[in-house]
Amino acid sequence: MSENKSIHKEKIRLLIVDDEKGYVNVLYNRLNKRGFDVTKTFSGIEAIQELRKKDFDVAVLDLKMEDMDGIEVLKILKKMEPDLEVIMLTGHGSKEAAKEGINCGAFDYLTKPCDLEDLLTKIRDGYAKRTKT
Repeated sequence: MSENKSIHKEKIRLLIVDDEKGYVNVLYNRLNKRGFDVTKTFSGIEAIQELRKKDFDVAVLDLKMEDMDGIEVLKILKKMEPDLEVIMLTGHGSKEAAKEGINCGAFDYLTKPCDLEDLLTKIRDGYAKRTKT
């Protein structure tokens, strides 16, 4: 599949939250080329501010960040927007922390660096779950 090919007829509103700027910028560019409406943030505080301004379908959230723990950010995002589907990313291979994220309302998790196709599948699945009514 070409990176320029859109996945859905309507754009999935995607929030990326990670303090690794290089990683976020790569994800942003690749997902943007795939037709997503991507907003990138580099901290939990920025993510919370963005969620106050705009609705998102799916969030990709790093577990370990400088300003706030990813689980704490997850809890706040889910309180603000209970239907938001959140995919946790862990760079430390900590499956226990990822499982805690699932228990706190995350949709799924991936280990960083994750395969783009795996991430796309999880985003599509999260979007489908959110829009199922």
